[in-house]
Amino acid sequence: MEKVMENLVPTKFKLNQNYPNPFKERTTIKYCVPDKARIGLEVTDSYRNKVKTLVKEIKEAGTYKVEFSAIGGSASGGNAWNLASGIYFYTISARAFTRTKKMVVLK
Repeated sequence: MEKVMENLVPTKFKLNQNYPNPFKERTTIKYCVPDKARIGLEVTDSYRNKVKTLVKEIKEAGTYKVEFSAIGGSASGGNAWNLASGIYFYTISARAFTRTKKMVVLK
């Protein structure tokens, strides 16, 4: 789930540190978009294997937050997953801007 945070328009792209960090089940990632742009936000493991795509769409200018869950599954009987304790990375990309930050899952 993703939410727009505030009505102020940011002046530059920004990726904040997730909170809480370390986390057990869920964490929140906040990022800023200064003007309309295609945004990609992905979580990878320590080997840079993709774990989950959180955002892959065009966003208007604004400040956004998205929740990432270390546990998941489908109520309709799909595959459930549970991330192991360890270091993971999340990377935002928009035009020429790319930033990566580290987060820790503790079970």
